[in-house]
Amino acid sequence: MSATPLLTVAIYSEQDVVTARQRARQIAELSGFDKQRQVWVATAVSEVARNAWQYGRGGRVEFGLDLTALPRALVIRVIDQGSGIRNLDDILEGEYHSSTGMGIGLVGAQRLMDSFDIQSGSSGTTVLMRKFLSGSPGTIQPSAIGSIAARLASTGPASAIDELRSQTQDLVVALDEVKQKETELRRLNQELEDTNRGVMALYAELDDKALSLKRADELKSRFLSHVSHEFRTPLNSIRALTGLMLSRTDGDLTAEQQKQISFIRKAAQDLTEMVNDLLDLAKVEAGKSVVHTVEFSVTSLFGALRAMMRPVHTNEAVELIIDDPTPDVLLNTDETKVAQVLRNLVSNALKFTARGAVTVNVRASEAGVVFTVSDTGVGIAAADLERIFQEFAQLENPMQRKVKGTGLGLSLSRHLAQLLGGGLTVSSVSGQGSIFNFDLPAGVLVRSVVPEPLTESADEGIDALLVIDDDEIARYLVRQMLRGTDLSVGEAENGTLGLERARFDQPAVIVLDLTMPDLSGFDVLDGLRQQPETKDTPVIVFTSRVLSDTEQARIEGRVSGIISKRSVNPTDFRQLLERTLGRSLQSQLS
Repeated sequence: MSATPLLTVAIYSEQDVVTARQRARQIAELSGFDKQRQVWVATAVSEVARNAWQYGRGGRVEFGLDLTALPRALVIRVIDQGSGIRNLDDILEGEYHSSTGMGIGLVGAQRLMDSFDIQSGSSGTTVLMRKFLSGSPGTIQPSAIGSIAARLASTGPASAIDELRSQTQDLVVALDEVKQKETELRRLNQELEDTNRGVMALYAELDDKALSLKRADELKSRFLSHVSHEFRTPLNSIRALTGLMLSRTDGDLTAEQQKQISFIRKAAQDLTEMVNDLLDLAKVEAGKSVVHTVEFSVTSLFGALRAMMRPVHTNEAVELIIDDPTPDVLLNTDETKVAQVLRNLVSNALKFTARGAVTVNVRASEAGVVFTVSDTGVGIAAADLERIFQEFAQLENPMQRKVKGTGLGLSLSRHLAQLLGGGLTVSSVSGQGSIFNFDLPAGVLVRSVVPEPLTESADEGIDALLVIDDDEIARYLVRQMLRGTDLSVGEAENGTLGLERARFDQPAVIVLDLTMPDLSGFDVLDGLRQQPETKDTPVIVFTSRVLSDTEQARIEGRVSGIISKRSVNPTDFRQLLERTLGRSLQSQLS
């Protein structure tokens, strides 16, 4: 062996096995092992030596110290002269069972030693065991090996009775350790029981809290429902009375009176819808979701999608392509939920596409409407195509660690698609990209139309003005202030539609509100300046808000002027338009 030899014990009788055990204990003690490890070494040597005597026709046990390698170790080699061990792998794995108990000693010795290697063949078996020395590497120096060998030579093996007494003492010590561990186990069990009682008490408290929250939630839902119903009564009265007036029940109306009453009725209708939303909220709290159908164009929807995705689209190596349908497609379904599904799909595609393109398009046919979002990203393995639609599901890939997410987007999108009567499917090749198809039933398709030109007033003009404002009354005021001039006036009732109308119709000037529900005027202004067709179009801000210093700085140098809705003067408005256009307007205001 590579270790420095200390002692060799021949094994040809049971007494030799006892001697090998005694010597193993002595050498372990002289090598600096504690009492417990002395017992481990002695037991391992005894079991392997007994196997050599019983099954290997005798042999020898060689003891040595290896102080050259790290960690330093006591090295023991047991060599027999038998015909080898059959089923050796099964024995070491603990899967071999023998009526004589053969193999149990080898398995036990393997567990007691730090290193255990066995070579067996027809000419015999060699077992090489190591037990790492305790303490620092400098505890035993090579010069100490001679003194250890001398002490072994001067102290012969103990008698069988002494060895039996020593084993009995070891057994007493082991039993005492078992008793201590049993006591410790009882203590830990008691602590666990106490902890379990505390957990049960905590669960009971959480149940009480959950019940209180449920009651509070029910009270809130009942309050919303009650208050909403209370609002409905006066609103219904307003709508009924304005309906009577518009039907000329009590006499004719002038054109202006009809318009003003229409505005009152529209405001009441808007407030009614708000009340209905409160009722819907109460239904949502009860686990229901309401689909609000409205007729809208896909071109308008895609325009809003571009604006919403602009802050998310930060990777210049990825092109976001949103193809407007030609002709335009009109749908009658819940626009908000459709937009939410597309927004989730595009956002996911941008997150998991390092370079290439993300493309959005729509196909309409008699079978229905299909929105397609495709990308050139990491792709999805076939085994994961359905798992991605599970709640909190996130796939393992290098890009997943770079992006954040809850894992709910695709699951929610599929539920929303099903709520709208459609579905959401995916096809993908890992490493090549994915294609998501969001389909809606044929019933949501209204028709396909060619985009209408900018709406003009009865008086044809040489220049066109576009008003982008969600307030119909404000748009009406602009038309009235410009009535009789040589400007044609077009309207867009929200920022998304305004961006599209401005891009297609390219008006001479734009009048822009800053406060709108879908896109703010600030966002619309950003969009106008980014579109090549409108980047130089003059913009006049028409707002009722008082601008902060930050808001003022945001539009500084980007607009031709600001007109306040609270104190608008038709003459001032016209003069600002004339300065913006660089020419005079015909003055025929009434």
